[in-house]
Amino acid sequence: MSQTVRRAIDLLEYCSQRPRELREIAELWGVHRTTALRLVQTLIEGGFVRKDDKGRYGVGFRLAALAESALDQFDLRTLVHPYIRDLSERTGHTVQFAVRQGSRVVYVDKIEPPDAIHLNTRIGGYVVVHTAGVSKAILAHLPPEQRDRILDEITFERYTDNTITSRAAFEQRLDEVRATGWAYDDGEYEPISNCVAAPVWDHAGNVAGGISITTLKPQADLTALKKLLPDLLKTTTGISEELGWRP
Repeated sequence: MSQTVRRAIDLLEYCSQRPRELREIAELWGVHRTTALRLVQTLIEGGFVRKDDKGRYGVGFRLAALAESALDQFDLRTLVHPYIRDLSERTGHTVQFAVRQGSRVVYVDKIEPPDAIHLNTRIGGYVVVHTAGVSKAILAHLPPEQRDRILDEITFERYTDNTITSRAAFEQRLDEVRATGWAYDDGEYEPISNCVAAPVWDHAGNVAGGISITTLKPQADLTALKKLLPDLLKTTTGISEELGWRP
């Protein structure tokens, strides 16, 4: 990959987190501001970056349009969407769908009812692997060599008192997920939220993704969420069977 293309990718990911000043962009690459500005101007002309009224640079509207078009072509998301919409309507909670992408896990769809929890996760965003229910549901069922490649990159940073902070403890949790068929996040990234999650299977019996029901603990704690497992598992089974999976 050429250095210019690599820098453009880095910039788009960097500015998607929040609008950035030119100084920050130059520091990201370790170059002079004039060098950074040349590439930024090229991306502005293409509609991939835009300058706001405070002089900061964020992602452009053309990028958003391309992302929406890409999602429309993502057949798995198209198949899953009505299932998670129905699950969200039945439970009244936020439902998310994530898949493995290389050594990362990425959110590809999300339904948030108007009166439900609004998460800081976004479609296309990466999952914090050692905290999220969807990532545990996926990793627990990956072939060992694929799972190890992902675990090798995790730093097990602590976010809350419940965060799993060692590989051994995380692998033990994955053993539990394989035994029970579902996963959970008990306030491991944010202390106020929790979720239950389960895997989706493809025609070959491989894990194709994970679906979670997420809410604020004051609305429904983990004990309450466990009562929704039959609804969650009915949804993941329906999707898996439509993908050609057979128990």
